[in-house]
Amino acid sequence: MKKEDYLSIAFILGECLVFCVLVFSFIWQKNQTFFLYETQEPEKKYIKWVDFNVSYEALDQAFHYDIDTWGQKVHLNWIELLAYLAARNGGDFSKSVEKEMKAVAEKLLNEETTIEELTKDLKYYDYYYEAYEAVLGGLVGEYEIQEKAENSEELIWVKKYGLKGYSPIAKGFEYSDYDDFGVSRSYGYKRTHLGHDMMGQVGTPIIAVESGYVEALGWNQYGGWRIGIRSFDNKRYYYYAHLRKNFPFNKMLEEGSIVQAGDVIGYMGRTGYSKTENTNNIDISHLHFGIQLIFDESQKEGNNEIWIDCYNLIRFLSKHRSETIKDPETKEWHRIYEIKDPEAESYKTQEKVPETESHKEQEKMPEEESTTV
Repeated sequence: MKKEDYLSIAFILGECLVFCVLVFSFIWQKNQTFFLYETQEPEKKYIKWVDFNVSYEALDQAFHYDIDTWGQKVHLNWIELLAYLAARNGGDFSKSVEKEMKAVAEKLLNEETTIEELTKDLKYYDYYYEAYEAVLGGLVGEYEIQEKAENSEELIWVKKYGLKGYSPIAKGFEYSDYDDFGVSRSYGYKRTHLGHDMMGQVGTPIIAVESGYVEALGWNQYGGWRIGIRSFDNKRYYYYAHLRKNFPFNKMLEEGSIVQAGDVIGYMGRTGYSKTENTNNIDISHLHFGIQLIFDESQKEGNNEIWIDCYNLIRFLSKHRSETIKDPETKEWHRIYEIKDPEAESYKTQEKVPETESHKEQEKMPEEESTTV
């Protein structure tokens, strides 16, 4: 075979090799593109922010429509009423909405329309309903509570429908407050106040607003001794901070403990603003109370947290304060009238408390000090 023939064959083989490489590269790139599209998770859609501007008056009015119509042919759901008004007014409750709520309630009760008909063309109704349900969803419903029997000191269980959420301050203990959400804070770094301060006496019993499970318990340099309680639907995280030095918590609590709405969970103090545990660096004794909304677990920690202004909600809850009594031997305060929340009873049947990123190793508590209130 001539030299020219060898060169021709080599050239042809080279061309084939180049062609094969190009074809392989094309197929690989197509497969990679397909792989990326197929395996890339779709973006989660959930609420990223909530401004809870519902007035005390609107909360109170909607609540009474709800409980007054319970068991009737038309039951008015307070969250639906509030979401409807928010969608109609762009979330603005600064102007009077009592007349508007009364008018729509009468139409619904007279069966002139339904909430579905009223809201079908309201663009943001679904958003407001989901947002307000996240805030208020565990506060009204059916429950059982102990009451004194007529003409007797005997306690009996009574089934009720109504407000099963409580004020975070026990009944009979004075406190003062104002709407301080968003004011500046400087300890550690410049930031805004994402909670509500309630000033009172050291040792004042602190109450679980809603039934839930203890997600955090221990020391935080900003909040001092603090408790974090998660609602059973995982949408709300209640934060109670600056609890009492040496005696901050109900001794029976640990991470994972189930608490019922109205239980005594801790005691007011002024701890915090220190990396050293059990330090009083707060000038005025008070409870820092906060509510965080969680629509996706990625919002629990970090820059995407949603904390709401709960001043008007605290005003509303002040009508329902847990009665407590002190045990002279243990120095603990306990509720007088026990409650059975169906949400808590249902949760107790589950195998274990859900694991979340915010579960942390429980901090060791210091020795107890004598307490007087």
